[in-house]
Amino acid sequence: MSVCDCTEGSRALKALSQNALFGMGNPLLDISAVVDKDFLDKYGLKPNDQILAEEKHKALFDEIVNKSKVEYHAGGSTQNSVKIAQWMIQEPHKVATFFGCIGTDHFGEILKQKAAEAHVDAHYYEQGQEPTGTCAACITGDNRSLIANLAAANCYNKEKHLDVDRNWSLVEKARVYYIAGFFLTVSPDSILKVAKHASDNNKIFGLNLSAPFISQFFKEPLMKVMPYVDIIFGNETEAATFAKEQGFETEDIAEIARRVQSLPKVNKNRQRIVVFTQGREDTVATVGDKVKVFPVLDIDQNDIVDTNGAGDAFVGGFLSELVQEKPLEECIRAGHYAANVIIRRAGCTFPEKPDFH
Repeated sequence: MSVCDCTEGSRALKALSQNALFGMGNPLLDISAVVDKDFLDKYGLKPNDQILAEEKHKALFDEIVNKSKVEYHAGGSTQNSVKIAQWMIQEPHKVATFFGCIGTDHFGEILKQKAAEAHVDAHYYEQGQEPTGTCAACITGDNRSLIANLAAANCYNKEKHLDVDRNWSLVEKARVYYIAGFFLTVSPDSILKVAKHASDNNKIFGLNLSAPFISQFFKEPLMKVMPYVDIIFGNETEAATFAKEQGFETEDIAEIARRVQSLPKVNKNRQRIVVFTQGREDTVATVGDKVKVFPVLDIDQNDIVDTNGAGDAFVGGFLSELVQEKPLEECIRAGHYAANVIIRRAGCTFPEKPDFH
């Protein structure tokens, strides 16, 4: 089953034009370090979680930089995914566009440099009030606890960036759109504008549930955009939380996928696709009216370095095939491949070239 309705024969030839894939989200500079349980306890962190930084976490960023051996990577969930999609595609460069807000500071310059190195066409909204956002990845064994200090990422301004003609024209050039649910905390109006554009023009709009707190505390903006969502991504924890918040009264992942698929949808030309990953367990996805499972690639547990970017990598791999109008099964296979590569490395990094056939 193809994800796309490729009615015109010429569409395949245009499949990989620049700016065909559009992402918008919170650009963050990832600061990752291995820490111990005492460090997690000190800041009230769970070993495997993602939260927004509160006042009590402010000192954590200084402490992790001063105490530990840290690595810096260009991050933020959506930016990671489009970066990986571009890596999987290789040529042409700048198939992926990315919008988000940064500060006019040193970290902002690093992010611009990293995006350029990844051949992503990043158009940041730059402002001087807030510093560039950071995300501390506190790694303990196979687990990672993420604490995001959005800072500048929180300052994205629809009127001053998305609505500007030269930027909006890049949105119009795209055929596949992807936004992580985290951006619902920043600019739900921007998400809606992009989602409606995709729906009105029969293009593909993807959204990620991103973290349990999105389904819990940002339920209203999430459900406002849901009718425009063609592909929804999430992991088993996020799926279960969403189901609980929506009163589905089931913890069965396949049943949750079915229920999410049948939520109201504006563009009736595309049936919603639901894709739930489950770590080392099978990925669950809706294929037409059925729910199917897709086994992940085997990996020796000793080869796992950092599962930090696995979810973003899966989506990146998936998008790289989706934008080339490949069947759903191929998109998922590419997602599994990308995730398998990323978890063998520290942070959301990858070798020079993919080995995906």
